[in-house]
Amino acid sequence: MAANPTVAAGGMPLESTDRFRDSSDPTKMSKFPRLSRPVPMMRAEYDVVVVGSGYGGGVAASRMARAGKSVAVLEMGKEKWPGEYPSTLAEALPELHVSGNVGVDSGPLKDIAVGKPTGLYNLILGEGQNAFVGKGLGGTSLLNANVFLECDKRTLALSPWPSELRKNTDALDEYYSRAAHMLQPTPYPEDYPPLKKLSVLEKQAEALGYGKNFYRVPQTTFFKNEVNNAGVEMKASTGSGEDCTGVNDGSKGSVLMNYLPDAWNWGAEIFCECEVRHVHPDPNGKGYIVFYAWHADGRDQFEDSFYTELMWVRARELCFLGAGTLGTTEILLRSRAHGLKMSPLVGQKLSGNGDVLTFGYNTDEIVNGIGRENPPADNPPGPTITGVIDNRGPETSPNVLDGYVIEEGAIPAALTPVLQTMLEVLPGKRYPKSYSVKERLRHLSSRVKTRFLGPYATGSSLNRTQTYLIMSHDSNEGILNLENDKPYLQFLGVGRTEHVKVLDEVMTKATGAIGGTFINSPFYAAFNQQEEITVHPLGGAIMSSDGTGVSGVTNHLGQVFTGMETGVYEGLVCVDGAIIPTALGVNPFATITALAERSVDLIALRNGWEIDLATKNGKLDLFNKPTRSFSLTSDTEVAVKAIKSSTGSGVRFTEIMDGHIYIGDDIDDFTVAENAGKAASSSARFYLSVDMYNVENLIKLSDHSSLATGTFSCGALSKDPLLVLRGEVQFFTPLTSVSDAKQLAYKLTLLSTDGQTYLLNGYKNIDSNLSFSVSKTWKATTTLFVTITKPDGSLIGRGKLYISWRNFEDELKSFGNLTNGGLIRNTASQASFLSFFARNVASFFIGPFRKLEYAPPQEDAYSIADVINPRTRIGYLPKPDPIKIATLKAQDGIETTIRVWAPTANADAGKIPILMVPGASVDHQIYALPTIPVNTVDYFTALGHTVYVLTPRFGITPTVKMSSTPADAAQDVLAAMEFVRKEEGGRKFYALVHCQGAVATCAGMLNGLIPVDWMAGMTVSQVFIRHKFGAVNQITGGTTLLPKVYRAIFGPWYPVITPHTLGQTLLDQVLRLYPVGSSEEICSSTVCHRLSLTFGRLWTHSNLNRATHSQLENFLTGLHMDFITNLLLMGEATRILDAQGKDTLLNDENLGRFKGLPISLISGGKNVVYDPVTTSMCYDDLRRRFPGQEELYRRTVIPGYGHLDNWMGKEAWRDVYPVVKEHLEWCVEREG
Repeated sequence: MAANPTVAAGGMPLESTDRFRDSSDPTKMSKFPRLSRPVPMMRAEYDVVVVGSGYGGGVAASRMARAGKSVAVLEMGKEKWPGEYPSTLAEALPELHVSGNVGVDSGPLKDIAVGKPTGLYNLILGEGQNAFVGKGLGGTSLLNANVFLECDKRTLALSPWPSELRKNTDALDEYYSRAAHMLQPTPYPEDYPPLKKLSVLEKQAEALGYGKNFYRVPQTTFFKNEVNNAGVEMKASTGSGEDCTGVNDGSKGSVLMNYLPDAWNWGAEIFCECEVRHVHPDPNGKGYIVFYAWHADGRDQFEDSFYTELMWVRARELCFLGAGTLGTTEILLRSRAHGLKMSPLVGQKLSGNGDVLTFGYNTDEIVNGIGRENPPADNPPGPTITGVIDNRGPETSPNVLDGYVIEEGAIPAALTPVLQTMLEVLPGKRYPKSYSVKERLRHLSSRVKTRFLGPYATGSSLNRTQTYLIMSHDSNEGILNLENDKPYLQFLGVGRTEHVKVLDEVMTKATGAIGGTFINSPFYAAFNQQEEITVHPLGGAIMSSDGTGVSGVTNHLGQVFTGMETGVYEGLVCVDGAIIPTALGVNPFATITALAERSVDLIALRNGWEIDLATKNGKLDLFNKPTRSFSLTSDTEVAVKAIKSSTGSGVRFTEIMDGHIYIGDDIDDFTVAENAGKAASSSARFYLSVDMYNVENLIKLSDHSSLATGTFSCGALSKDPLLVLRGEVQFFTPLTSVSDAKQLAYKLTLLSTDGQTYLLNGYKNIDSNLSFSVSKTWKATTTLFVTITKPDGSLIGRGKLYISWRNFEDELKSFGNLTNGGLIRNTASQASFLSFFARNVASFFIGPFRKLEYAPPQEDAYSIADVINPRTRIGYLPKPDPIKIATLKAQDGIETTIRVWAPTANADAGKIPILMVPGASVDHQIYALPTIPVNTVDYFTALGHTVYVLTPRFGITPTVKMSSTPADAAQDVLAAMEFVRKEEGGRKFYALVHCQGAVATCAGMLNGLIPVDWMAGMTVSQVFIRHKFGAVNQITGGTTLLPKVYRAIFGPWYPVITPHTLGQTLLDQVLRLYPVGSSEEICSSTVCHRLSLTFGRLWTHSNLNRATHSQLENFLTGLHMDFITNLLLMGEATRILDAQGKDTLLNDENLGRFKGLPISLISGGKNVVYDPVTTSMCYDDLRRRFPGQEELYRRTVIPGYGHLDNWMGKEAWRDVYPVVKEHLEWCVEREG
């Protein structure tokens, strides 16, 4: 017994109304798949790049992916899925983009551009012809009426077609079959509810005498729930009639539902909002460079740069142009303008496919031709087009050019608010021949009904309106050219005037047969029968009829001719309606698809590639990963991680910075390099979009960066913009190389079209220099210091880039959210980032009022055994341990410590040993600092010297809390010298003494305690026999009152780590305002502040790195008030004093003991503890005392250095240590 198709499972009879899925079923999902990737995920090159994602682009992407090629698809529009398409006028208007020009033939034309270029609905205004096309992933297939009709063989045999098709009109049959297999067209089922508009069209066909030419069109609409041949789950149509604004019920077989998911599943990578502008041959191969503008991240706010500083992707083998007729033609025109040679016919021979849109308004029939988002299952309008009067055959149209088709349509619901008014005000109406008073009253009643009851009221004028779409043959004389880089569309003889009149008469008769008013298309009626609108533009890059560029732009495969001859760009292929040389007289997408299938198939055969058409996808999970994909590069993996971290709270902005870059490796200074770049006219700029996918992570995680995508332009490096993909921008990262600053760091990889790779490292410094200065804050946040290198680190150039005020305004406009997470979440994420930015800048702007950074509570001094309490050890570098730590006992019984480091090179050279004596409140670490790459001990042990470092009683030892003076510590120095002589067999050594270590050594030399002849020479750092305080210290240290007051309140010990007492905490607050010099020297470290009160500012902050400055408590300690008092007395006296503060040491007799000892004096040029003139005074005293021995004394001022940074500075190895080395070697040579 045969199965009954009208019986469902379980034997329940089906009514025809059950065939439509009820519109009350959920059709809109809360979550939609996304085949496209974020543009920052794009690779720099692919085997194949497909431009556009309509029928031709979809075919190329699918087939090339199935051939095993890496494929990128670039689509200008956005990705929208069923459930996301507009259904009301309010939703549709933001998706409308109007471009082109307006005006009249006799007058001037005016460019027009309204709406978003990436909008779903695109109306192009031209002269004589206008066009309506769709933009989105899937192209115009998202908005067409799904009619799959093949071109008739007589049209294919016309002379404009290439001989390969003209002489073999069956050549496309195989490819029509392939297209049909993917698109799965089927007529409106006979057992579905009868559609009134379809029935009316059939009635009209009979009235015209063309009843035999009427049939139901094959359409790519699904009428049952099933998985299509690409593996995508399709839903049964609800018959909404909303095809032309986007069907939300999931039944529309657009390219988004077949070819594109197939391409995705086979590894194609899809990118949206990429407007391809032009194509160049790859200078290094047979491929092509595809230049595009990225419509995202507010990039279009920068109008002057948006279409000039283009991003690009390389197609190694093939570039398919499938951007739609007008899009592909525009790309070719612009490519020609950029130097790509091609046929002069590009942009010519455009056709509107003879499209005519007309209406039969307010007929006697109930048409039900108005779309609705949720139609009743028992009376839906049905798909937009379901029937056709096909008058292309030789019996009806002996001349093929007179053939045409008439199809009924449905008007989208979004147009209903304006439709009645529009139809009623249009001129040129043709009323029924029999228009009696009774009929007039019926017409008026229907119109009133629409006004008051709406377009869906049974019997209303719109409910009685039949829409017609006619496709015929036009003159094929349209032109698209570029004027000021903008497309200008012009059609000549658009409608073949006589033929249009015939069609008007036919449609007038058809409309009159049902008692309606015939109204021509809005453009045709409104512009005195001089304008038409097409939804099927064709041509512009037509196939040649003779195989040369004389009669066409492409050959029969769509390959672009290189000029007028037969030569073609083998890898540049057009696969859309642009190649079609004539109007088709029917819906064109079946033919476009078949031509694309043929082109791709034959090109693959020529290249020996096999397209796997046999393997089926199975049911695809579009929310999961594709079956096939290409491995990610390491930087892409980082980008994937960042993107996956998105919580819907991401923000983005676009930034342009420009300036000058000096190309060369011989200039280190950024300002000098910038000026040299200006002199050479070596300008540079970047155009970057910065995406922060997770604001919370960006704020909380110091290593969390954002993704930067865009271009870097510098003519000295590349004639084309350099591509930036997956660059990093880090916000307010603590700057490790500077004591107290943060950076906005840019780390960009630059790729040139000629295959070169460069690295750009840039930074904006945010530091205390901003304090209370708006101008400095602006400069700091808008100035980028740039260094460009090769991947191997070799320098290419450096300079500066700036944000101009105009670009800053545009940058603010570009600021927004990456995803639409709703008003509350969007606002919160933007506010979170902006407050994060503002807090960080403000913390430096308010300078001394920043939040104080306290050292962790701990003891202030190390024990003799160097057992330290738990402390932070951030940024400590591996350093060699001393080979010996010895305890020394001075003559007065005080114990100190000395450490010994063996040579790390040239150990057998027997080089002179070095004794180093640090100053007060420190220890061996100022010379053996673990937080800088090369410290003093590292430097000299690497030269082959054994290094001894004493920690005197006033250093970090238990004795530091005892009462002492520098003169007392002369005994510690003597004990150290005796130890060195013993270890070295009595030979001479070299001494390096700093600050109070130098004063202690000087005191012992002056009173005869320390034998001068034990030393071959010495370097004295900052102070010696003479003392002259810096300017601030002269004020604060001009009296011993302060130590007395402090002792009375807090006792004799002054700590650098704040004790938990109210008085000490208040002292920290007062010290915020202690004068430290320029704003660059302001910091938030309480340890640094307390040391400044004791000694004065000990360093130029820029010379210390963060690891050092943030852990000062590990390297410095406090002082006893007696020691401080002694220092103040010496500063007041401007000379060295004894332990009782008496002037008993410095006289000519005692100074005479220095005879014969070479002494090198060093001062930091910015020392504010002791004025650099201190060493000048010492130098003068020595030269005066020992006339004729001036060569034994030298003085060096180190520019930019302060006090302790001479030894603790991150670059002291380059600036300071060599001064000591040179003097040491001179002394050794002098000793013989």
